[in-house]
Amino acid sequence: MRNDGLTSSSGFPRSPLSLPPPQTRAPSSPHHLRSWIIQKSHHLPSTHPLLEMTGEHVLRCVLMLCCALLSANASNWLYLAKLSSVGSIRDEETCERLRGLIQRQVQICKRSVEVMDAVRRGAQLAIDECQFQFRNRRWNCSTLETLPVFSKAITQGTREAAFVYAISAASVAFAVTRACSSGELEKCGCDHNVHGVSPEGFQWSGCSDNIAYGVAFSQSFVDVRERSKGGQSSSQALMNLHNNEAGRKAILSNMRVECKCHGVSGSCEVKTCWKAMPPFRKVGNVIKEKFDGATEVEQRKVGSTKLLVPRNSQFKPHTDEDLVYLQPSPDFCDYDPRTPGMLGTVGRQCNRTSKAIDGCELMCCGRGFQTQEVEVVDRCSCKFHWCCYVKCKKCRKMVEIHTCR
Repeated sequence: MRNDGLTSSSGFPRSPLSLPPPQTRAPSSPHHLRSWIIQKSHHLPSTHPLLEMTGEHVLRCVLMLCCALLSANASNWLYLAKLSSVGSIRDEETCERLRGLIQRQVQICKRSVEVMDAVRRGAQLAIDECQFQFRNRRWNCSTLETLPVFSKAITQGTREAAFVYAISAASVAFAVTRACSSGELEKCGCDHNVHGVSPEGFQWSGCSDNIAYGVAFSQSFVDVRERSKGGQSSSQALMNLHNNEAGRKAILSNMRVECKCHGVSGSCEVKTCWKAMPPFRKVGNVIKEKFDGATEVEQRKVGSTKLLVPRNSQFKPHTDEDLVYLQPSPDFCDYDPRTPGMLGTVGRQCNRTSKAIDGCELMCCGRGFQTQEVEVVDRCSCKFHWCCYVKCKKCRKMVEIHTCR
C-alpha cells in the first residue's frame, strides 16, 4: 500500500520507545484558558492589542479558542501508535511524557497504566484499518510524523473525520476488550454476566469477551476532550461524540456466538458457547459502509438542547449507528504545501480499467496518467515435498503500472 513516503504501511515506523521531554500542555477548559491568557498578558508590552480588549471580547475569544482546543485535536492521542512494541507504558512518569494527550487523558493514564499498552495497540489498529479501507481512494489515510497525526481535513468536520473518529473509538474498545479476555489486565477479565443455559438450549461457558469494559474505557478515554467543560456546546464536538459512539456500536451490533461441541467421537451431546467480538476487519467494513452513506448535518437548538439534524430536511434522520459530518470534503486532488497532509494524487497508482474511485480517471482528477512496464518476480509452480516443506520456482513477468500525472 502506498503512503506517499510519509509512513510505513502500518502507519508509523516502529522505532524503540523514545519519549520527548515534558511539554507545556494546552489549557483543557475555558476557565483554565482564560487564566492562561491573563497570566501571559503580564509579560506583554502595554501597547499590545490583547491588553486593549474588553472583557466581552476576551470572553468571546476564550470560547472560540476553547472550541478549537476541544475539537480540532481530539484525535491527537493516536500519536501513541508511534511508540513501538519494544517499549512499554509502565509507570505514571511515562504518562506525563506521552505526546498528544490532554491533561485529563494523562490522569486516566496514571489511574490505568496497565491498560495503556492496549490503548497504544488500539491506536495502531485504527491507523492500519483506516489505511486498508482507504487504500484505493484519493485520501488514503496517510499519516504525518508530527501532530496532528492526520491532515487538516480530519479536523474540519468532514466525512473522512467521521470515519477516523469512529474507527479510533472502536479500536480502543476492541483492543482493551481483547486484553481483558487474554488475562493481560488485573482490572477486568472474561464477562461472567453471561452464564447459565440459553433459550436455544446450549450452556453458556468459556470466556465471553468483556465488551462492556472495553466500551466504557473507550468512552472515558477517547471522549474526554469533547466532554470537557464547555466542549459539548460546539457542533464539532457533538459530531465527534456521535461518531465515536457509532464506531463502538459497530462492535456491539456484530457480537457473535462461538460454540464448541463435547461428546463421544465429536458428537454434540453437550454444547458450550460464549460471546465473541467480530474480527476488526469486519468492524472496519461496517464503518466504511457507514462512511459511504454518511449524513451531512447541522446544529439546531430544540428547546434547551442542541442537536445535530440533517442539513437537507428531505433526508430521513440518522440513527445512532450512522456517521455524520458537518461540511463537504476537499477533492484531495492537489498537493497543498500550506496544509500538512494534503498530498494530492500525483504519483499514485491507479486502475486503468476501473470506473470507480480507484480508476485512473477519478484518481488522477482528469490530469491523465503515465504507464510503464516493470518486471515482477512471483513464486510459482509450488510443490509439497514429504516431509514437510513447499518448494517453489521464481517466475518473472512484465506488468503495466499506471501512475497519476
